Amino acid sequence: MTKTGKLILEDGTEMIGKVFGYSGSIAGEVVFNTAMTGYPESLTDPSYRGQILVSTFPLIGNYGVPNKDSENSMLTHYESDKIQISGFIVSDYSKEFSHWNAEKSLEEWMQENKIPGLYDIDTRTLTKIIREKGVMLGKIVVDEQDVDFHDPNQENLVADVSVSAKRVYGNGKYRILLVDCGVKNNIIRHFLKRDTTIIRVPWDYDISQEEYDGLFISNGPGDPKKCDITIKNLEIAFNNEEPIFGICLGNQLMALASGADTYKLKYGHRSHNQPVLEANSNRAYITSQNHGYAVDNE
Repeated sequence: MTKTGKLILEDGTEMIGKVFGYSGSIAGEVVFNTAMTGYPESLTDPSYRGQILVSTFPLIGNYGVPNKDSENSMLTHYESDKIQISGFIVSDYSKEFSHWNAEKSLEEWMQENKIPGLYDIDTRTLTKIIREKGVMLGKIVVDEQDVDFHDPNQENLVADVSVSAKRVYGNGKYRILLVDCGVKNNIIRHFLKRDTTIIRVPWDYDISQEEYDGLFISNGPGDPKKCDITIKNLEIAFNNEEPIFGICLGNQLMALASGADTYKLKYGHRSHNQPVLEANSNRAYITSQNHGYAVDNE
């Protein structure tokens, strides 16, 4: 008999589902993602640290999870070396999987990483609740083992997901100093395709002691204002001639270092199909995004 569990939101909403993955209770921030594929990449994205992820696409698990091949000391098919989410909520979990590169089932992988999940949840209704009320705290409760609500944004999540020491990738012409606030592996992969040497350093690293041709500030989880050391380092770096580029959290940190402000979005942008407009043109792009904070244009 399949075990049941509850998803409980801080507004009092309760949904009963069936347990898959790790059989344990967990609390976090409940967010939704509208991507139709790519759950191995989403689950290992450090930007999801501390969050309970809801997939709006109904069928999850049908292609299992890929092998652990690596290149340049990074897993080829994942965005980091482990699952980063706290819990997973889906409508229909497929216990059967089929893919030429599948090594194991999604459930086996989640069990190995001690990540609980629920399926047979009405994710359409759940997503509507989050869209109307905004992201909120929640918890997955299994075997009546209740846990307290927990707000991961009160912590410095970047410190949890950043590397602890400097790492170097490649041997290209251009030296890119990458401040790791939770970087996705694919960002480093694409840099390495462009004749670069990547010097990956922790979020609080003293970047003034490194020589580089360009400074890159990565994506990452949580409230950018928790990264006070990174912001101070960027204030100094702005006085140098080398170009600086930030993605997602990195862009928000650059804004804070410039004197601007950031704010928490109602329900964030988390998808592989997020439309954006190019400034001063009529061009539109479909982008992959994952962030819950934004720069205040005012």
